[in-house]
Amino acid sequence: SCKPGLSAGRKSLKDALMWPCFVLLMCATCSAKPYRTNGTDEAQCNADPDSRFDCAPEKILSKEQCEERGCCYAPAKHSANGQPWCFYPPTYPSYVITNLTQTEMGYSATLTRSAPTFMPRDITTLRLDVMFETPTRLRFTIKDPVNVRYEVPLRTPKVSEGASSTLYDVQFNKDPFGMIVRRKSSGRVLVNTTVAPLLFADQFLQISTSLPSQYLYGLGEHLTSLILNLNWTRITLWNRDASPTKNLNLYGSHPFYVSMEKDGSAHGVFLLNSNAMDVLLQSAPALTWRTIGGILDFYVFLGPNPKAVVRQYQEVVGFPFMPPMWGLGFHLCRWGYSTTNITREVVRNMTKAGFPLDVQWNDIDYMDSYRDFTYDKKSFGDYAEMVKEGVWQRDPAISSSSPAGAYPPYDTGLKRGVFIMNETGQPLVGKVWPGDTVFPDFTNPETFVWWYDMVKGFHDQVPFDGMWIDMNEPSNFVYGSVNGCPQNDLENPPYVPANKSSNNPVLCHVSALVKILKKRPFIISRSTFASHGHYAGHWTGDVPSSWSQLYYSVPAILLFNMYGVPMVGADICGFGGNTTEELCVRWSQLGAFYPFMRNHNNLHSSSQEPYVFSQRAQNAIKMALNIRYTLLPYLYTLFHKAHSLGETVARALFIEFPSDPNTWTIDRQFLWGEALLITPVLEQGKTEVSGYFPAGLWYLPGFGQAIQSKGQWILLQAPLNPLTYMYIHVFHMPGQTVKQTRKSNLTLVVALDADGFARGDLYWDDGDSLDTLKKGDYTQVVFLLANVSPLNALVSEVIQVNSHADALTVEDVAVYGLAGPPNKVLVNGKPYESFTYNQITKVTLAVCQVGFLSLDNLYRSLVRLILTLHGGCSQISSLWSITGCVLTRPSCNPSISYWWWFLQCLFVQAPLSAKAST
Repeated sequence: SCKPGLSAGRKSLKDALMWPCFVLLMCATCSAKPYRTNGTDEAQCNADPDSRFDCAPEKILSKEQCEERGCCYAPAKHSANGQPWCFYPPTYPSYVITNLTQTEMGYSATLTRSAPTFMPRDITTLRLDVMFETPTRLRFTIKDPVNVRYEVPLRTPKVSEGASSTLYDVQFNKDPFGMIVRRKSSGRVLVNTTVAPLLFADQFLQISTSLPSQYLYGLGEHLTSLILNLNWTRITLWNRDASPTKNLNLYGSHPFYVSMEKDGSAHGVFLLNSNAMDVLLQSAPALTWRTIGGILDFYVFLGPNPKAVVRQYQEVVGFPFMPPMWGLGFHLCRWGYSTTNITREVVRNMTKAGFPLDVQWNDIDYMDSYRDFTYDKKSFGDYAEMVKEGVWQRDPAISSSSPAGAYPPYDTGLKRGVFIMNETGQPLVGKVWPGDTVFPDFTNPETFVWWYDMVKGFHDQVPFDGMWIDMNEPSNFVYGSVNGCPQNDLENPPYVPANKSSNNPVLCHVSALVKILKKRPFIISRSTFASHGHYAGHWTGDVPSSWSQLYYSVPAILLFNMYGVPMVGADICGFGGNTTEELCVRWSQLGAFYPFMRNHNNLHSSSQEPYVFSQRAQNAIKMALNIRYTLLPYLYTLFHKAHSLGETVARALFIEFPSDPNTWTIDRQFLWGEALLITPVLEQGKTEVSGYFPAGLWYLPGFGQAIQSKGQWILLQAPLNPLTYMYIHVFHMPGQTVKQTRKSNLTLVVALDADGFARGDLYWDDGDSLDTLKKGDYTQVVFLLANVSPLNALVSEVIQVNSHADALTVEDVAVYGLAGPPNKVLVNGKPYESFTYNQITKVTLAVCQVGFLSLDNLYRSLVRLILTLHGGCSQISSLWSITGCVLTRPSCNPSISYWWWFLQCLFVQAPLSAKAST
């Protein structure tokens, strides 16, 4: 049916008025003969079953009840899969748009309800604001113009004038109201709210949209594959304490999705609303947002590629925090380290077995009766002496069961009025580990001050360096309170999302730690919401020890990177239940590539510290850890790019290769940045794994030969040793801690593309000072290699330098992608002759130590390292390398040289696509 409409681009209001024809596509044969409704003819109800929008969101209706609402009724022909039996006809009354006015930002209009709905307390008049904030970001809000409603207090960009040229165009349907957002370049519809009526009542807000394809990602946190299932799936967003289980809402809420379009373009949509909500996905494809409060505040990001979409989303919610470098090391924890002696013994065993370890955690065992801001003076009497670089765990709840005066956090909090109150004006009392418990109200500014005082007081006793925030959904062992829940409209809304609980106080913790430590805080939190990554990291909760959870951890870290939370990881070996040696080895190998790497175990589970397994398993885990510590300069540089540019650290393949549809569903492989492809073993008993290689030049493990992939799957051998991965980056030789590793010389690895080019960079600072980027207190180097005449050189250019670079030395340089050995090598213009070329391994070994970052270097003004290559190297088929000749023998196989062991045992590779990236 054709309806009069309005089109709004960045043009005059007169030019914007038009009468487009919106066509409703109808199915000629439906799954069941529809019933005639009051005032609705049969043709109005003859909708394709996949395009029906539910008219009974709150309960199941009979035919009579459905038709009484003015909706269509048609039972599904096949077994129930979520298709609604009661659904809206195209003529269902909604809002009518009037007073469309051009503004500095875009457009504003009034929406007036044409008839009441079945929900109580309809808001009959609404205000629509459409804001062209940037050429790639559109924002529109729908709110009550009279009564103030809750809006998320998120610091979003302030824009005073709309963009004059945009990648999007906006159209409005007048009656019933709807909006259509198109991509100008292709005309593709990205958002279309005309598919179903807008509902806006006091406690029920609903808006629907079509989707351009079935490739949809996001809407976390759930136990899910990377790509969402659009076959009548209901996704609930409401933070709650629950072990990760399919089809249930978990610890975080991220109302943001990325959608791939058929030509490889991508866009994203973010609903800035923190109320409990459901998101319904249907195979039309289409999506419906339902929430029980607040306003509708949407951002649409035009990309045009998924990497740009993620960056544009982070421009709204905040770029990720820059972690202290020690936080990138290996973390170890268990619920059950019940004394300082046990904790110390664990650290000694790790050191004795030769495992790197940077952070030793204590779970709730250290607390006095599980109360925050306390420690057990008997079992942890020397806790302060033990805690040097440990991480302290706490829950955001305060015990209320201690006698008056016995527990200062509760007594002072009560006096200062910082706790959440019940309907009688008294603190709401729930139950958590210490028993009766009250909850801080982190929307109260006084709570920030009180919380700082509590954290400062505890830090004066125990000098911790980081905080672990657990059970901050918040968790509560009873429903509501110890006295139950009051019977009112707030507790019994007309629509209840499928929740089986509000958001966390991370900002409060960050503020306190910055003031106390005066350096970068390291905070890991279980509960999350949009903007969380700007302040802290996340672990994926109490995952069971199972092979399925090993797999699900991969899409989890990829999705959280898309949400702007790059510091993320799962409990290695699993938290609940007993692991096996094989599972723990495979999990450790995968976990070596989690941005946040921690082995965490349950009180009642068997031990899973790396040193408890067989020597063969220990060697495999140790090698995986050594790989991680070797790659720390590259990983740290990735976090800098996330912090400064909004990039992802762990990256889904479709983000890097959006033009290859084969990558759009891959969630058993992932990238670190754009240079490292990780292909882990995720199934029991497997010694080989199939990996997808996007089109381009890739360097395979073991022998260094290059493969020009056309976009294909390759079967890789994967015995119980470190997983297959590829690289082009700067790296260190590993130490036992991040601090030791930072003191090592650097190795530069370069992999050429098919045209003989490569590019990479290094970011370096002291590892834990605040605002080093803002202060310019860092070193950044860009490396460029062009293996084309007459240059044939690797050049490094220092973009920024500081005193922390004094000790940085490039000791080894490895170049991949040359057909044979060079005839001549120059280092900083001086001939270098002592290199050899092994015809079997295709590796050239040589000493090439260059202190290129020292401040007294002759070339400090611009060029720090020039490595010139001369030789017939036009064909890209093999590997050669210039590397140091200190050949230490590895523990995994003492009979072979270090470099051959490095290639054979660590599976080092380096990918490059045709775009010459690093």
